[in-house]
Amino acid sequence: MYRPKEVLMMSVLDRAALDQSPLADLHAIASELSIDGYRRLRRPDLIDAILARQSGGEPAAGEAELGHEQEAQATAGRAQAEAEAEAEAAGESETDAGTESEAEAEAEAPSGRRRRGRRGGRGRGAAAAQPASDEAEAEAEETPGLEETAPAAEEEEAREAEEGPAHEEDELVEGVVELLPNGSGFLRVSPPEPSDDDIYISAAQVKRCELVSGDRVAGPRRAARRSERFASLVRVDTINGRPTAELASGARFDDLPAAFPNERFRLGSEDPTIKAIEWLTPFGKGSRVTIVGQARAGKTEALRRLAAVLREQEGLQLSVALAGVRPEEIPEWSSGGIEPAAAVSLTGSSDAQDNAVELVIDQARRIAARGADAVVLIDTLDGLHPHAARKAMGAARNIVDGGSLTVIATASDPVGGETTVIALDAALASTGRFPALDLATSGTTRPDLLVGEAGAEAIALARREALER
Repeated sequence: MYRPKEVLMMSVLDRAALDQSPLADLHAIASELSIDGYRRLRRPDLIDAILARQSGGEPAAGEAELGHEQEAQATAGRAQAEAEAEAEAAGESETDAGTESEAEAEAEAPSGRRRRGRRGGRGRGAAAAQPASDEAEAEAEETPGLEETAPAAEEEEAREAEEGPAHEEDELVEGVVELLPNGSGFLRVSPPEPSDDDIYISAAQVKRCELVSGDRVAGPRRAARRSERFASLVRVDTINGRPTAELASGARFDDLPAAFPNERFRLGSEDPTIKAIEWLTPFGKGSRVTIVGQARAGKTEALRRLAAVLREQEGLQLSVALAGVRPEEIPEWSSGGIEPAAAVSLTGSSDAQDNAVELVIDQARRIAARGADAVVLIDTLDGLHPHAARKAMGAARNIVDGGSLTVIATASDPVGGETTVIALDAALASTGRFPALDLATSGTTRPDLLVGEAGAEAIALARREALER
């Protein structure tokens, strides 16, 4: 029996989760639960069958229905039988032709199935190497309702002999999660060093269970199949000693109550640009910050200097996402001691840039939801689709009685909804006059919550003086 790699978390399935799952995930769950003929079922019947099997009952509705291919074959068979009966009544013998037609039909059926299997194996060539073989095997399964030919049966026996019994009990493992930039990860059984005994964790499991690097996870593993180097995690049973069902019952990140930022980041730098940002455009935990300006205004340099200061602060989990930057800038971040969590140069498509930023934001959301403080730096939002840029900025929030997610991004213009805008003047920067802040277009929403009433009045006075000059 085929058991897909990206197995969903069986212990927390409910009808609402199944209704929102794509059909491929439903097929994966049905295969794991050994539901016969699941590919013939319509979506509502498939969900009913999964829920029935999960509760210990037998799948009910829909499993006896014929698939489209079976119906077509049945219709063709009836038509052929009627034609033969009419020919026999007319005294015409078509035995030889009928025999030849049946032989051709039998020869074509398995080849058609093989062609479908090859198409399925190529359909997801862009997927990661570990799950690729699983997808190919899933698509290459025999079409339900067709009688298995002798060569197919021999191939199945050979596969079972190589992989072991289909229902062999999975071994329970425990380790520490280490996430990869593509959203998947590994369960390190001997952290922090990687080893050949590590367990692959699919991106679907990471997202569904809201895993972050450093989580201690336990669950059953499946041995590596052909073309796979690592074993795979079948499901997540516990996270940091707590059952996944207990964690899943908590509130979603988007439903957590948020408040305006009220705890200012004290940067404490002597750099003139950073000092001006701290006192004239303050921001705090949960702020949405954009550093805006024309080309060569120094946006990337200001972001890099902020990163150097923020990474020294205790209790912050800092991540950097580079999207649409110059290829030369990617190694500059690494050489400066900050390894980007995701990096796509300006040659990458907008979709690739969207995905890079989304992966980093998703990990930071999980960190904030657990009560910690996360900061994501993005350079730049200009190459993203407008909706993706707003979604990335909108993820920032100061969770009431909880953690926080701060997003600081560079852009040519404000995205909208920022709590702090840091505008840089390209004319000042090009002539070496720093800080190159444009106070007329910079500003902070509710600065009194960050610097008090007196501080907010001082900021307003400085802006008035700047406008009068």
